[in-house]
Amino acid sequence: MRRSGWKRGLKTAARQRSNHNPPTLLLMEAKATDPLKTALFIIILLSTVSGENDLYLNFCGTWRHGQNPLSLNISLSTGCSGIIVSANRSSLSISGKITARCSRSDVIPLNSFGLNAELDSDFCLYWEPLLDQLKLEVGGKNLTLCWPASPKDSCCTDLSNGPNADEAKYGIVNGKIKNDTVTDKTLTAYNFTGQSTDYDKLCKQANKKYFISNEASVMSPPCSHRLEFGLKDVTSKNITSSATPGSSSEPAATVRLPTALKEALPNTSKVVITFFKENSLFQDGYKKAKPINDVVEITVENEVIANLSEPIRIIFNHDDMPIKRSRKCVSWDTAKDSLLVNWLVDGCETHKRGAKQTECQCNHLTYFTVLVELKAQPVRHLLALTAITSLGCAVSFISCIALIVLLCRKRRRSKDQSSHIHMGLAVSLAFLSLLFFFTGVLANVGGESVCTWIGPILHYTLLSTFTWMGIEVFHTFWLVYMVFNLSPKPYVWNLIGFILPVIPVIILVAVGDIYGLRMVVPSDDVNNPYMMCWMKENDKALLAHYFTNMTALAVLVLSGTVMLFLVYLKIRIKDDWKKHHVAFLSIWGLSCLFGTTWGLALLNVEMLSDLIQFLFCIFNSFQGFFLMLRFCMLDWMRKQADGSVLGSTSSGSTRQHMLQCQEKS
Repeated sequence: MRRSGWKRGLKTAARQRSNHNPPTLLLMEAKATDPLKTALFIIILLSTVSGENDLYLNFCGTWRHGQNPLSLNISLSTGCSGIIVSANRSSLSISGKITARCSRSDVIPLNSFGLNAELDSDFCLYWEPLLDQLKLEVGGKNLTLCWPASPKDSCCTDLSNGPNADEAKYGIVNGKIKNDTVTDKTLTAYNFTGQSTDYDKLCKQANKKYFISNEASVMSPPCSHRLEFGLKDVTSKNITSSATPGSSSEPAATVRLPTALKEALPNTSKVVITFFKENSLFQDGYKKAKPINDVVEITVENEVIANLSEPIRIIFNHDDMPIKRSRKCVSWDTAKDSLLVNWLVDGCETHKRGAKQTECQCNHLTYFTVLVELKAQPVRHLLALTAITSLGCAVSFISCIALIVLLCRKRRRSKDQSSHIHMGLAVSLAFLSLLFFFTGVLANVGGESVCTWIGPILHYTLLSTFTWMGIEVFHTFWLVYMVFNLSPKPYVWNLIGFILPVIPVIILVAVGDIYGLRMVVPSDDVNNPYMMCWMKENDKALLAHYFTNMTALAVLVLSGTVMLFLVYLKIRIKDDWKKHHVAFLSIWGLSCLFGTTWGLALLNVEMLSDLIQFLFCIFNSFQGFFLMLRFCMLDWMRKQADGSVLGSTSSGSTRQHMLQCQEKS
């Protein structure tokens, strides 16, 4: 029977605090004092004894340092004598023999990682023997000291806390092993001694624990699968990982090495392919995307392979993914990023083979996986949607200019205020259509610097358009339902329609990091996104979108619906319907035009997503054309109704006509 390593460490600390009394003496003392205490002690002692190896080390503490420039000192080599974690006023040091394959000696400045020299720094050290992986978390950053690999024969496990160093002013305070505090004193170093254990035995133990705690799961345990081949035996052959336990016989990943690799290396070279599963290291630092469960490492010992004339092919079999969810093959150059996880698309092409399979074609050797977007952001049929939007914006801009000219001519013959409101909506919608038509060109030519200015202007025109839409609905409702003697002056509508939308835009610009370059990813080509100037893809921009655009849209739709219902209640009798049916149809048309079309953005039904996207682009990009068409139709209906209450272009006084109608009633 073997004691668990970290529990042995706690017992060692307990013995030190008990003047180094051996367990037998403590047992005799307890037995002589109280039989109940003796029984309790025996239970505690037996609970520390286990026939299983203690696999992992999780050591945390607080580094109490000075205000000097801080550094991380690493001195690691192969073996299994143990590891020492020490600290002083300027450096945190990790040294010893603990790894099966990793040897490293570095001095790394830590101030560049955001450590504040004026405050104590919390840190945690994680050791994963099954993957020969050592990771340090300090200052909120996850630093990889030893990359994942597959131990060949044995692992260093059962790390127990040995004799610790003396107390000091600077060092490690509140040292904890798996959340159990060793001491609250400030020590200069912690020593951990290890024991070499057979790798296959540890894997079986990990498998047993995994399936006991994950009976319903079909994922693999955290053991890696390492294969080593001679170069002449491996090219142009399919090399597969072991099949996923509990699933079909289909392997998680398949690798096919090209003949070009054999031509670039001597025949004596050996290729090592390692399949990793469920490794948390590869997930670090990603909020909007994450790698799939499988990662493949392909290396040739003592060789750096890049720019192959024929690509390496890696086929990943994964869970079913929606078509709209972005997938892209990525690789990780550990030579350039020796500490932080950084997946890059450079040198890899993505080929989707249905919802459950992705093929990666890469021209170099390193770690490979498939990076998956957590949200379904990519857009299907982006090219067609872009063409429709561009055509619609062009037609809308021309229609709005024509409407402005028509309204200017009408205003010379009429003093009705409705023409002024129509003019404000037409102007704002014209600028919105023009800017949206050129936003892609401006983003590709000017980049982030131009989009920092174009983004706020585009947002202002959108809010101004929403505001004038609300004014249109409210003013028509005012004429039909309220029939007040006084009406706001034109400058009041200008202040509301043109000045009010400036306020939220100025606030958002002052907050910063909201407007800029925005990428719309097509589902059929994730490496060639569409660029536009708009709000960025971050939490602040998303919050601003909901507080401004979505709030304005919700108010517009709800207010239009309420006003339409109130007008219907007033004119539902037959006589009033004859008098006011043009006004009712006007508000109904405004509600359909401004509410329903923008409200399509709120619908997110998977089966109808493509249809909704096309309808949204068509209705909203051609909105200027529909506005002009509505104006012409209502003008024709007004003439047919001979003095309708709407009177938006009537040469007579609409207000006077409505007052007369009210007096008769």
